[in-house]
Amino acid sequence: MFFDAIARNMQFLTALSAALSVSAAIILVSWPYLQRDQLSARMAHVAAERERIRIRERGRLNNRNAKVSLRHEPKRLFKEIVDRLDLSKQAESDDLALMLRQAGYRGRGPIIAFLAIRHIAPIGMLLLAALYVFVLLNVQQPLAMKLLIVAVAGGSGFYAPKLYIKNRITKRQAAIRRSWPDALDLLLICVECGMSIDSSFRKVAEEIGLQSPELAEELSLTTAELSYLQDRRRAFENLGDRTGLEGVKAVVTSLVQAEKYGTSLGQSLRVLAQENRDMRMAEAEKKAASLPPKLTVPMILFFLPVLFVAILSPAAISYLGLH
Repeated sequence: MFFDAIARNMQFLTALSAALSVSAAIILVSWPYLQRDQLSARMAHVAAERERIRIRERGRLNNRNAKVSLRHEPKRLFKEIVDRLDLSKQAESDDLALMLRQAGYRGRGPIIAFLAIRHIAPIGMLLLAALYVFVLLNVQQPLAMKLLIVAVAGGSGFYAPKLYIKNRITKRQAAIRRSWPDALDLLLICVECGMSIDSSFRKVAEEIGLQSPELAEELSLTTAELSYLQDRRRAFENLGDRTGLEGVKAVVTSLVQAEKYGTSLGQSLRVLAQENRDMRMAEAEKKAASLPPKLTVPMILFFLPVLFVAILSPAAISYLGLH
């Protein structure tokens, strides 16, 4: 009876492992098809941003007295929280605005929302942790330990918004970095065909949109700024600041020098495209080299037990059959 129970358990474990493996394979294969395509929304946002820039610059050139707002107005609740807590000085911080722009959030509205959420989140996390610790879970721990858990949860609520923004910046920069060499190749082709920088940026933004909506958005905004800003150098520098990538800043430097001295861009773009492609290859090789150590723990936890079950099950069944 004991061996029969072992055999049944091994068969159950084998079937369970096979089911989990099949489920994981199905999810892995279907995951790319489940992701939503946000290209249309991003390009619509770029078009709206371009229109707001046009309105602002036209109003300034015509010396209108009324101020034309470029950005979305912040939500009333967030604005009241910022006003009551006297966070206006923090809202004017250039570093905060730059960090949000690098994450893809532009205007005063996201700044107000970030500051408000950063002060609301600790209170919400504190109340939620207290509800779970003292009421729902009823943790069997001393009162001091419970209060420490609640305090840690409240403190994490203060840093959670910034961590979210940092994560968004990292993902956005990774997406731009992957597509930047291809964008430089397209830009080189456009420039050597005799197109202007403005037309080249617009064409590259249209072509690179399916591969990297983030990069297409930045290039489209740069095109809009080149059309309406009086200082074209500022438009190029804004591109480097919004991305925060060294490869983009190097291209921006070449573009500024070409605008200032009238030098040719062809050779510079060719060299920079090759350098960025080499950097992308080096990063891929670095990730590939770090893959075996990362796979060690998953193999020990998931692959080896299933392998042992698959190898030992026939021998165990044969042994039980003989007895």
